[in-house]
Amino acid sequence: MAYAPFVHLHVHTAFSLSEGAIPVKKLVALAQKAGMPAIAVTDTNNLFGALEFSDTAVKSGVQPIMGVQLSIAPPGSAERSGRRPDPDPIVLLAQNPAGLANLLKLSSAAYVDAETGRPPEVAIEALAPHTEGLLCLTGGAKGPIGRLLFEGQKDAARELLARFEAMFPGRLYIEIQRHGMEDEEATEPGLIELAYERDIPLVATNDCYFADEATYPAHDALLCIAEGSTVGNTERRHLTPGHRFRSAEEMRELFADLPEAVDNTLVIARRCAIRARTRGPLLPPFPCGEGHDEISELRRMAKEGLEMRLERHVFTPAMDEEKRKEVAVTYWDRLEFELGVIIKMKFPGYFLIVSDFIQWAKRHGIPVGPGRGSGAGSLVAWALQITDVDPLRFGLLFERFLNPERVSMPDFDIDFCQANRDRVID
Repeated sequence: MAYAPFVHLHVHTAFSLSEGAIPVKKLVALAQKAGMPAIAVTDTNNLFGALEFSDTAVKSGVQPIMGVQLSIAPPGSAERSGRRPDPDPIVLLAQNPAGLANLLKLSSAAYVDAETGRPPEVAIEALAPHTEGLLCLTGGAKGPIGRLLFEGQKDAARELLARFEAMFPGRLYIEIQRHGMEDEEATEPGLIELAYERDIPLVATNDCYFADEATYPAHDALLCIAEGSTVGNTERRHLTPGHRFRSAEEMRELFADLPEAVDNTLVIARRCAIRARTRGPLLPPFPCGEGHDEISELRRMAKEGLEMRLERHVFTPAMDEEKRKEVAVTYWDRLEFELGVIIKMKFPGYFLIVSDFIQWAKRHGIPVGPGRGSGAGSLVAWALQITDVDPLRFGLLFERFLNPERVSMPDFDIDFCQANRDRVID
């Protein structure tokens, strides 16, 4: 089968929140229809759609390229125009498992390590330790190299490029784009000159935000919503109809004078061979103390909890010992049945963890809901004080919550006081 002679390497899906407008499944369908052998997703500072994208692409016969458009804080803290400069975008593409792991670290660091009041960004110093397995595209006119060239700082651009070369040896590409924007036209000669001067390959990309030209007005309105602006405001962020999903033929024609820049999209696709894979939920081990494991701890806590619940909520002063035993046997039978299912499905730790943070909230005076959804049908949950609803009294079914015939992660619907919810999360 003949494939299209171009691969998109700079694409924003709907997971670039309030910015991208291409759903993942639609993006893969567009690549498939265009005959592209591969496609990258490079959402802004996140990998939210990585798993959905990877699965959808593989099932459609399209090679997924895992990437991120990462915001880099300009080197140093120099002020421009009397204010702290905005971060500059670069594109990072994972070649292998080490690269994907580094993408995860860097996208997390953009949010966790950024200064209060600043947009998500990564300092260039923090980028250096996490470049293994990653290809770097310089971000075009709006990237750090392009921005310096646009400001007339050619020597600074050359110095910064050398810094990126050292971080990405043999894995750096100078990115050029042609959407018809002023900064692109102004910086392209300088980017090409630096590429030839330092023997760094060029790569042609199209920064895709929407599917086709007809979607441009709606996407423009989306950017207005994101910024709290209006369509008529000339000072706000603007894109062009060229920021669409262009075909390989359009890209070949657009870069007819630089065919090697288009060819390099296929080279990069061949250099990337990693996908995100599904895996089961990962639960931390519950600390049970010496001589105990999660199963024995769950049994102990459920037994003690049910004894307390029976005394407080089921037994009445009028019941004699015989009547108590008669009433209790139904509860003990149900408890053993539920414990058997929970243990068989390997969820003792989950129940212990949920019980732990709910009981912590109650001890610290944080109101917690009595139980909502199918989880209220669990007697073990009632015994562990996860819920406050007696499922036997109200005829609630445990099987609606946890069922060996339908293996899925249990999901308690828990309500915490809004004013104190953060304390529980902390």
